[in-house]
Amino acid sequence: MTILDPKMFNLPIRLRRNRKSEAIRKMIQETHLTPHDLVAPIFVIEGEKTKVPIESMPGVERLTIDLAVKEAKELHEKGIQSIALFPVIDSALKSEDAKEAWNPNGLLARAIREIKFALPHLCVMADVALDPFTSHGHDGLANEKGEILNDETIDCLIQMSLMQAEAGIDFVAPSDMMDGRVGAIREALDEEGHVGVGIMAYSAKYASALYGPFRDALKVKLGFGDKKTYQLNPANCREALLEAALDEEEGADILMVKPATLYLDIIAKLREQTKRPIAAYHVSGEYAMVMAAHQAGYLNAPKVFYETLLSIKRAGADLIFTYAVKQVLGQM
Repeated sequence: MTILDPKMFNLPIRLRRNRKSEAIRKMIQETHLTPHDLVAPIFVIEGEKTKVPIESMPGVERLTIDLAVKEAKELHEKGIQSIALFPVIDSALKSEDAKEAWNPNGLLARAIREIKFALPHLCVMADVALDPFTSHGHDGLANEKGEILNDETIDCLIQMSLMQAEAGIDFVAPSDMMDGRVGAIREALDEEGHVGVGIMAYSAKYASALYGPFRDALKVKLGFGDKKTYQLNPANCREALLEAALDEEEGADILMVKPATLYLDIIAKLREQTKRPIAAYHVSGEYAMVMAAHQAGYLNAPKVFYETLLSIKRAGADLIFTYAVKQVLGQM
């Protein structure tokens, strides 16, 4: 093998100089992932001192409110600034009119109050959607033909948002994808004196095949049809940007893209369009796939999760909802 004289190469630009040591690599790193960027979803159930593993999401559990408070404290001590609450509702409380969704003494309201009392400086968010509360599993009210009713659903979302605001929520997060709901919720919150409650809108929520484990976690099953009449077509980009622009115009404080990793292009294009903060949801299916590969010995889950969330941040997201919070904190 011939050893070439380095002088033979006229390479004044050698990019590897900026990679030759850990110190240099860190010094010029373009994207940084910190605990402040992450939002931890927490599933809450009735009872006390009980945790129930979610089979389809290894490492994630349903927690009673007392343990949810404990979990939130531990995460906050590690730098997590926000959590998102998801109530697992008893089937006996589900109905076609979803009235449990705005029960001021219901599971979600109590969870918000107790966590905000214990951790007043923690940012608490909760979804505004009817799917955990409807007997048919859809995000909105339905008529006898199985059509999801837009305006009638918005009336319910307003009541749910006001209940959360009274309980002490920091951000309501409408995830239903009904037309006009952000403006209606903003108006109702302001009229009732909740001008400080923010709206984190699920603006580009796609009809994805990656939500299965989440529905399992919430014990939500669709009684009929699918969600394609209100969630976005995965093939569409311009429509997502239009949805986000309308939500911003209606008063959304934060805009979300969901799912995250299969929709990095949407995040990047939305970043170019808006000056609002962008959230991205690293969803249950994205989490479950990596965990399955990890358990099979094919991947190192914490490292893959860190790289995944870094890519979401690099695409333009300001905050990331993820079930991998604990694994990623260990990589920081």
